[in-house]
Amino acid sequence: MTSPAQHVAGFSWPVRVYYEDTDSFGVVYYANYFRFLERARTEWLRALGFDQVEMAAQGVGFVVRSVQGEYLKPARFNDMLEVRSHIASTTRAAVDFVQRLYRGDELLFDGTVRVVSIDMAKNRPVSLPAALRERLLPSIQPSASTLT
Repeated sequence: MTSPAQHVAGFSWPVRVYYEDTDSFGVVYYANYFRFLERARTEWLRALGFDQVEMAAQGVGFVVRSVQGEYLKPARFNDMLEVRSHIASTTRAAVDFVQRLYRGDELLFDGTVRVVSIDMAKNRPVSLPAALRERLLPSIQPSASTLT
């Protein structure tokens, strides 16, 4: 597994499966895959130099507008996983992330997440901060999205 890294193709983030992540069968509970994806997006922003607490203090936040996911193989307790993320597209206020969860080279989960930038006081969409958009643009891979 690679260490957390930003690269032209996107970002990767390691995840270890803990006992608390699993269901009574020892398999990662389905909703926890989305928690792993969320962690990777948060760490990607942090690696780009954007702290969500500071952004919130400036009135900008992010909300998930839609998600899609395909569970291909189960992850289990103590597995070392990697979330590989890239951007399929952006609009004025939204980013479409393609996020895949791997155990080594084995694809376990394939998902897309649309995140929208909002004015936290008005709870309305606003343009992505220009500096953030500029930092994300090199990671766009429109043809690589599998779930649209």
